[in-house]
Amino acid sequence: MATTHPSAVPPHLPADLPTGLLIGGTWRPASGGARFAVRDPATGEQLVEVADGTPQDGLDALTAAHEAWPVWQAVAPRARAELLRAVFEQVVARVEDFAAVITAEGGKPLAESRAETLYGAEYVRWYSEQAVRINGMTRTAPSGANRQIVLHRGVGPALLVTPWNFPLAMATRKIAPALAAGCPVVVKPAGLTPLTTALFAEVVRAELERRGLPTGVINVVPTSSSSRLVSPLLADPRLRKLSFTGSTEVGRVLLQGAAQNVLRTSMELGGNAPFLVFADADVPAAVEGAVAAKMRNAGQTCVAANRFLVHESVAQEFATGLAARFAAMVVGPGAAPGTTVGPLIDAGAVDRVAEVVAQAVDGGARVVTGGDRPDRSRLAGYFYNPTVLTGVDPSARAVREEIFGPVAPVVTFSTEDEALELANSTEFGLVAYAYTRDVDRVFRVAERIESGMLGVNRGMVSDASAPFGGVKSSGLGREGGEAGIEEYLESVYVAL
Repeated sequence: MATTHPSAVPPHLPADLPTGLLIGGTWRPASGGARFAVRDPATGEQLVEVADGTPQDGLDALTAAHEAWPVWQAVAPRARAELLRAVFEQVVARVEDFAAVITAEGGKPLAESRAETLYGAEYVRWYSEQAVRINGMTRTAPSGANRQIVLHRGVGPALLVTPWNFPLAMATRKIAPALAAGCPVVVKPAGLTPLTTALFAEVVRAELERRGLPTGVINVVPTSSSSRLVSPLLADPRLRKLSFTGSTEVGRVLLQGAAQNVLRTSMELGGNAPFLVFADADVPAAVEGAVAAKMRNAGQTCVAANRFLVHESVAQEFATGLAARFAAMVVGPGAAPGTTVGPLIDAGAVDRVAEVVAQAVDGGARVVTGGDRPDRSRLAGYFYNPTVLTGVDPSARAVREEIFGPVAPVVTFSTEDEALELANSTEFGLVAYAYTRDVDRVFRVAERIESGMLGVNRGMVSDASAPFGGVKSSGLGREGGEAGIEEYLESVYVAL
């Protein structure tokens, strides 16, 4: 059984942490004066209150972005690049401040929060380098009758809706390419974790102001009611782009709203990642990869391994090894020294994970380790112990649904075809993982797996320089890499 820390450590928040709305370069209260609480998931206690943006605030932010657009679009690509590079350097210099805020509002261990800060900063650095590489094309038409020129320019004001689980990295993955492409933004951060995005936005705002650039390029409107804020923005013809990371259910609703003005959309939606371990795999390496793929942010990541599909000949060795690693983890507040597994985001998340485990056990699964909540007299927040389940029925919720918690259900297979059939038997296709020593099998899996990304003999795939995104109900478009900036560009064809 995983060990626990008995009490929370009070979080340290930076003195310059904004709690208002950023509109047109000014931090201000919500138009109605309302505020909502941001809570520490390690204790359930309130950290601060932030401004609760209204629909009018959202439209004001769009006005600021729209007014900044022609000025920002005319800024030289090199100047945009230098701005982003300066922001990157400031974020890295303030890694402890950002990590403290991420841990305070999201709960993840400080080591993970530091890693997120550096990972998120890499998107800013990458797109600072891409800002000067927005290339066009010129050629003679195949008929020889004329010349063809293709120009690329920013699509215009963009609405960026970010999730709570990576409040810095998911923001920078959208904001950096948008600004590099010449697109002002309105950011709607998750209501559970708005503080990290606010701190990043202040770094950008201050750097814009220092350089004499339009501060209305970045606007941030937190709110306790996403739908009431987002719907009027999608209906406004001044908005030209929507980027969303979150559930497929919400993504479908947003796509319907975006259709009325035919907005460019990028959607990174739900996942149900298979983790395949073949008979010839290096099982100890697969166990370590499984820990990496499953346990970041207590399993609350879109690329978390969700279904562990293991060849029957190595299933016991794999499950035993994984259970030993899970049992050795330390559950506790993210700010406590030694913590390796922090809390889930809220009480509802804990209840849902508990229900999924109970349903699997009722269906015949066996709990190898975990399967319960820590003693609430020691940990009063939103915690669940790292859990390994074996003998899980493939029809169980733990296999069919995205768990978003520290639970690893193990399902066995006997042939490669069966493994791929199980892996593809879902509407989702964000990422998959495969462990094998057979090079030919690697290519067979890559050619047949229905996912946008594949990690081979590794439990992490995310990189600022690579295209991130899924297929089927896991979304549209890509973030990161060269493809990420293309999502914010439109092509103009000129015939001469």
